[in-house]
Amino acid sequence: MKEILDAIQSPDSTSADFAALPLPESYRAITVHKDETEMFAGLATRDKDPRKSIHLDEVPLPELGPGEALVAVMASSVNYNSVWTSIFEPLSTFGFLERYGRLSELTKRHDLPYHIIGSDLAGVVLRTGPGVNAWQPGDEVVAHCLSVELESSDGHNDTMLDPEQRIWGFETNFGGLAEIALVKSNQLMPKPDHLSWEEAAAPGLVNSTAYRQLVSRNGAGMKQGDNVLIWGASGGLGSYATQFALAGGANPICVVSSPQKAEICRSMGAEAIIDRTAEDYKFWKDEHTQDPKEWKRFGKRIRELTGGEDVDIVFEHPGRETFGASVYVTRKGGTIVTCASTSGYNHEYDNRYLWMSLKRIIGSHFANYREAWEANRLIAKGKIHPTLSKVYPLGETGQAAYDVHRNLHQGKVGVLCLAPEEGLGVRDHEKRAKHVDAINRFRNI
Repeated sequence: MKEILDAIQSPDSTSADFAALPLPESYRAITVHKDETEMFAGLATRDKDPRKSIHLDEVPLPELGPGEALVAVMASSVNYNSVWTSIFEPLSTFGFLERYGRLSELTKRHDLPYHIIGSDLAGVVLRTGPGVNAWQPGDEVVAHCLSVELESSDGHNDTMLDPEQRIWGFETNFGGLAEIALVKSNQLMPKPDHLSWEEAAAPGLVNSTAYRQLVSRNGAGMKQGDNVLIWGASGGLGSYATQFALAGGANPICVVSSPQKAEICRSMGAEAIIDRTAEDYKFWKDEHTQDPKEWKRFGKRIRELTGGEDVDIVFEHPGRETFGASVYVTRKGGTIVTCASTSGYNHEYDNRYLWMSLKRIIGSHFANYREAWEANRLIAKGKIHPTLSKVYPLGETGQAAYDVHRNLHQGKVGVLCLAPEEGLGVRDHEKRAKHVDAINRFRNI
């Protein structure tokens, strides 16, 4: 790995130099183990500790297939899907790997007794398989996490509708929390040249997810002037939704859980902020009963912040805890768009407020290739910025996942893989200087 790292850090390395580098037989990777899937049986979700299930292992280098690339991973980051994988909820991801392994002789590689996790990366292409023309060894890249086969017509209008659509590093093996990753070449995008490796790795999954959910015509189709309610507005997803709303001329109403998180939203330019902890919203009386009076109190507070207007769009991802309130507070004809259920998958809401007011609920999952590319382009242009708050070494990924699981973090939590320290990989220092305060915003709070 030292030769690979030396080549990446040398300003004189050429594509031919990278192509000539010998590949290692094995590399370090973050894994979960198939024989440990029952280790948290009987525990409440909150009590399941990723630090106990996440391992740093030496694993063999996978075979490179047609249309694929091996990438030296300089940095990655932790998403909530890595938390789900590590606590084996809502089910073990080894079922995903087993099903993928049955698809073809090539995909059998993924069905292993260990799962290399991670759905983000920034790094350098080492090798490309047959049929890859757009990328060469030595190219500096980031990867989006959409893995598709595209053998069915269903996915050709929107690749997220491909019957064999999967999330790399969650529903496939050989993910980005490792020194080397295996990806399909159409996952690769140019690394933004004004960002360090860890900064470039951070936006990937959440930035593209927020783009499709909020901006794309496949999601809410946000327009100028829309009032957009954003749950967890300083978190991994919400911090990008807040930026998209502000950049697109909409009015974000940011829901957060502490004064510190409220300050982060203000620093991004948001003005309408609700600290749900300070204002003590309790949408559930008990485990089985919601409290419509709290929905109404919440809706009244929103109107105080918007000059008497209800929200056009709700950016939903907490799920069970908030969904009833989200449906209630949306304006007539408005849209609730949901991409996750971090507080529970079984949503309950009063359907009268949906059907009688002609509201829509839209399901949104990651992003298609074009949406991911557009979201990455906005990062490269300096229109949207990383929300990296803290960075761990690869060996402490368990702690990073624990932070995300227990909501101890702001924005995104990064992981250094091959990069020996933070701050490396910046190529355009002039562009960086223009945006450095925004780049470091989440580190400075």
